[in-house]
Amino acid sequence: MIFAVFSHKGNRITEVSVSGHAGYAPKGEDIVCASVTSALQTVVNGITEVLKIPADVQVEENKITCTLPDSSQEGAAQTLLQALYLQLSLLKEDYPKTITLKNLEV
Repeated sequence: MIFAVFSHKGNRITEVSVSGHAGYAPKGEDIVCASVTSALQTVVNGITEVLKIPADVQVEENKITCTLPDSSQEGAAQTLLQALYLQLSLLKEDYPKTITLKNLEV
């Protein structure tokens, strides 16, 4: 199971943390894991490399966390994070036993 946690302060997403494995197919063949990984990498790279927002990105075994600082460019980062949430929601609809989404107010 993939666990994705989106932390919010009001309407602002402040952090996303994704961990686990989908378990949809054997390692290296799991299209759900590949889809989640690709979407997450695109968003994190968009925030850090394209928007140049100094987000704190932590990569651990089976877990990636991206924490946003207070930023004047948060509008674009928020759009990317909302798109990630939408993508993961759609994957969850198609593969309901592989992804859990959680929203936390911090």
